[in-house]
Amino acid sequence: MNDELTAGDEVVRELLGSRRTWAVVGCSPDPARDSHRIARLLLERGNRVVPVNPAADRILGQRCHPALSDVPEAIDVVDLFRRSEVVGAHVDEAIEVGAQAVWMQLGVIDAAAARAARAAGLIVVMNRCPAIEVRRLGIA
Repeated sequence: MNDELTAGDEVVRELLGSRRTWAVVGCSPDPARDSHRIARLLLERGNRVVPVNPAADRILGQRCHPALSDVPEAIDVVDLFRRSEVVGAHVDEAIEVGAQAVWMQLGVIDAAAARAARAAGLIVVMNRCPAIEVRRLGIA
């Protein structure tokens, strides 16, 4: 992974330490799935969470949307629970909807998508997990 493509600890701390609207792409209705657990963590931390999953109507009491382009509100962070080989299309969507940041989960790495997001002015966090970062950085 190219470290200059992903945000540093101070930016990650700011993203996780302030209330924002997070669109969780690939959010699962299954409580055992990481995407569900992270969406719940974000909600518990006071964020607005918008699940994006074409196969679900509601997750964690929140209305689901089939795609980012269907979300009727401003999105601050797009959290991507998708495989590395398909994440680029979702990064393109994040750029199109005017998101401020994209967060590619642990194991999700796409340098070309990260470069495109950075070129469009988005903050990029890649190959990191919010739950791990909250603990590691001591974010209350």
